[in-house]
Amino acid sequence: MSLVDRISNASNGGPQRQHSFVPAPKRAKSVLADSFQQLKLAVHNRLFETLDVARLENLEPDLAVSKVSQCINEILDQEGRLITDSDRERLTNEIKNELLGLGPLEPLLWDDSITDILVNGPNQVYVEREGKLYPTRVTFNDNQHLMLVIDRIVAQVGRRIDEASPMVDARLADGSRVNAIIPPLALDGPALSIRRFGRKRFNIQDLVDKGTLTQEMVELMKALVKARLNILICGGTGSGKTTMLNCLSAFIPDDERIVTIEDSAELSLQQPHVVRLETRPSNIEGKGEVNQRELLRNTLRMRPDRIIVGEARGAEVFDMLQAMSTGHDGSLTTLHANNPRDSLGRLEMMMMLFGASLPERAMRQQISASLDIVIHVSRMSDGTRKVMKISEITGMEGEMVMMQDLYEFVRTGINANGKILGTFRPTGIRSFYASRLEAIGYRFERLMRANEN
Repeated sequence: MSLVDRISNASNGGPQRQHSFVPAPKRAKSVLADSFQQLKLAVHNRLFETLDVARLENLEPDLAVSKVSQCINEILDQEGRLITDSDRERLTNEIKNELLGLGPLEPLLWDDSITDILVNGPNQVYVEREGKLYPTRVTFNDNQHLMLVIDRIVAQVGRRIDEASPMVDARLADGSRVNAIIPPLALDGPALSIRRFGRKRFNIQDLVDKGTLTQEMVELMKALVKARLNILICGGTGSGKTTMLNCLSAFIPDDERIVTIEDSAELSLQQPHVVRLETRPSNIEGKGEVNQRELLRNTLRMRPDRIIVGEARGAEVFDMLQAMSTGHDGSLTTLHANNPRDSLGRLEMMMMLFGASLPERAMRQQISASLDIVIHVSRMSDGTRKVMKISEITGMEGEMVMMQDLYEFVRTGINANGKILGTFRPTGIRSFYASRLEAIGYRFERLMRANEN
C-alpha cells in the first residue's frame, strides 16, 4: 500500500485505527505519526505548485537548499498548523532530502563513521561502522519510493536501470561506489549498496594512525612509487584496496602525466596533470559499450607517464601487463585476491578466460616481467584493516614465478575485546630492487636495522 493510500485510510478511520488490541500509548504514537505524514504530504504537494522543482537541479546546491527551506517555511506559516520547532526542522529536512538528496539515506551519508550503506528492500537498511554491520531504523515508504532514489543516483552519471537492465554500477558526487539490483532479479524488492567515500579522504598518515601499517612501511612504499616500480594491490572485498591505491598515488611526482581507468570513477588524485577515464555501459539497444580494455588501448596513444587501473577484472589484464613491461613503468592497479601468490594465479586465470592463447610459462613470464611489487591488504575479523605483506617478484625459476616478502604482519593473538594483536616486521631480506631504491635516495639498511631490533 502506498503512502497516499495509507494516509487516505487513516483520515477515513480505516482499519488500522480500529484495532482494539493496540495499547493506548502505541495508538497515540501512530496517530501522531500519521498526522506528521499528512502534513508532510500536504506541504510536499504545495511545494510542487509553488516551485519549479525541475529547475532546482540546475541551481547551485546551497541556493537550491535555501530556496526550498524558505518555501517550506512560508507554506507552513500559511497553513497555520501548530507544530513544534523540532517537528518543523524535521519536516523541512525530510522534504529537502526527498527533493534534492537521497531521501531517508541522506542523514546516513553525512555520518562519517559509516563506511557502507546496505539497503535490502524498503524496510531494511544496514550500515557498517568500524568493520561491523548494524541495523538502522531508516525505512522507505514502499518499493516505488526506493526506486525513485535509485533512479536519481544512476541518472546523475548518465546510466539507467529498468527491467531490461536490472543491474547497475554508479557513483555519488563524492566518489562513493553504488551498486543497485532490482526485480525481477531481486526477489524482495530493490537492493542498493553504497560503499562510502566520505567527505574526508584518508591519506597515508591516517592509515598509520589507524594501525594499518607503520611509518617504516610508508617510507618503503614511497620509495617504491618514486622508483617507478609496477605495483599491484590485492585483497578481499572491503579490505581497503582503493584507499591504499589513492594513498600510494599521492607519492607520484607532480610533473608526471597520469591517466586513470575505472569502471566507476572513485580515485581522487591530487596531481595537476591527471586524465580520468571511465567505462560506459551499453545503451537500451545494446550498443555503445566502452570497456576498460578499449580505454587502456586508447590510453597508450595519450603519452601517459603512469597508468592507474582502478581494478583489473577482465580482458584488459593482458594489455595492462604488456603496457607495464613496455615502457609504462610505475603503473598501479588493484585485484581481488587472498594473498600475493593467489594474485598471480588470478592474473593467469583472467588471461586465459579472455582469450590469451599462450602456454602457462609464457603467461607467467609476462607477469614476472610486468609486475614488481604486490601489496596485500586485508580486513581482519575485528573490522580493522592491515597491510599483511609487501612482496616483490624477482623473476622466473623453471615454471615458477619467484616472490619474496619484504614486510609482513604477524598475528600474536586476540585480546579480551576481540581486537587482533600482532606486529609489523621486516623479513630482513635485501630487496631485489635495492639499487633502484637507493638511486632515488632510499637507504635499504633501515629494514636490516629494524629487523635486528
